[in-house]
Amino acid sequence: MNDKQLVISAKGLTKKFGDFVANDHLDFDVFQGEIFGFLGANGAGKTTAIKILCGLSIPTSGDINVAGYDVYTETEQIKSNIGYMSQRFSLYPDLTVSENIRFYGGIYGLGWKEIKQKRKKLIEKLGLVEERNGLISDIPLGWKQKLAFSIAIMHEPKIVFLDEPTGGVDPVTRRMFWDMIYEVSESGTTVFVTTHYMDEAEYCNRVCIMDEGKIVALDTPEELKRNYHAQNMNEVFIKIAR
Repeated sequence: MNDKQLVISAKGLTKKFGDFVANDHLDFDVFQGEIFGFLGANGAGKTTAIKILCGLSIPTSGDINVAGYDVYTETEQIKSNIGYMSQRFSLYPDLTVSENIRFYGGIYGLGWKEIKQKRKKLIEKLGLVEERNGLISDIPLGWKQKLAFSIAIMHEPKIVFLDEPTGGVDPVTRRMFWDMIYEVSESGTTVFVTTHYMDEAEYCNRVCIMDEGKIVALDTPEELKRNYHAQNMNEVFIKIAR
């Protein structure tokens, strides 16, 4: 990956809340087109780090650069160069499929002509032509997640952050969702993904495992399995957690 452009650089990323250290001197780099898995149990510090990388929270200390911008002084530039999708679902249920696309296109700074072009292409690609004027609340969760992901990248960001994107969806839809992730990655967009599903860690180019605010492992899935004498990433995670 080191022949690719560096899109995220974190050196000593630290975030404290009073005496509590949520992120303890994190060091990692992420490269263009990489699928970077960010794993850890609840409370490990993943969400805190993502908020900093998305320009939503200022770190206590550290040298952090995202999409070529500094997290202390250039948060607005960071926000315009990234996409974000959370497990808690980022679309408005009382708006239609079409209205959500138009709304977010405007937020991402796209012109009306471009929004119309992208909306038509997106709706056709996802097979939502008949549902385009239906409320988001009326379509199945799997389709909502795929639509939310597609909207998160409609402005062609350098990086897309996916926070537990496949939570609660069935295995077939999860597989389809990961096909979309591969397609986006191959186009050059970096995918920074958190997941609770250890089988999904196998799909990442590299995996970073957090525990109690620290990075305890960072490597390719194959190297992690070899280093921890594990058959799969679930075994790796269990051995690290113990």
